[in-house]
Amino acid sequence: MSFTGFTPSDFRVFDIPGFTPRMEAIKTRIRPKLEAMGRELLPDVARVGGAEAFAHVAKHARRTVNPPDDTWVAFALDRRGYKKHCHFKVAVSRGGVRFLFEAGPEHAQKKRWVAAWKRHTRQLVPVLRRAKGLGWFKDEHDGAPSAILTDLPADAVARLGDELLRTRDGQFVLGRCVSAEEATKWKPREYARAARETFHLLAPLYRLR
Repeated sequence: MSFTGFTPSDFRVFDIPGFTPRMEAIKTRIRPKLEAMGRELLPDVARVGGAEAFAHVAKHARRTVNPPDDTWVAFALDRRGYKKHCHFKVAVSRGGVRFLFEAGPEHAQKKRWVAAWKRHTRQLVPVLRRAKGLGWFKDEHDGAPSAILTDLPADAVARLGDELLRTRDGQFVLGRCVSAEEATKWKPREYARAARETFHLLAPLYRLR
């Protein structure tokens, strides 16, 4: 199937009480759409990332009691998984859709990535601060950004890289979000455009080594 966009009932999946009923709805309603989106966006991710990439749709295998409040497709360089690497993500929750870059808690080379970020902040930060609607998310599961980069001084944006090392669960997440109300009005190509524009903007972070 091709990606057809998200409907109001897709977003209401995250209102379903109980682990098993919500997981079943995610599997039947949301996951096929994320798989389709992954296939369609993969060539773009490979192009902006400069290397072969792989799409990974969340399975939520670690969950057995609490139902997930969001689900996603992630893109990374590793066929076996994405969590140990910088990755792009399109995430869906009750509140809307998020287009993200993440260096997460399980990143295998946290210190190395943060060092690379610090070496390049002079070039990266001005570009990121000029980007319309680009935000910093304190947590990858947050439905909305904690801050919009245009509202932050340059030195504050530069320090965001330290969040990855601040605690064991530290993470560095930038991206954009669109509300469920707005997203239901979008055509499929508008989702693809939003993802491509955000991933292209954040590709230098994805390529940092």
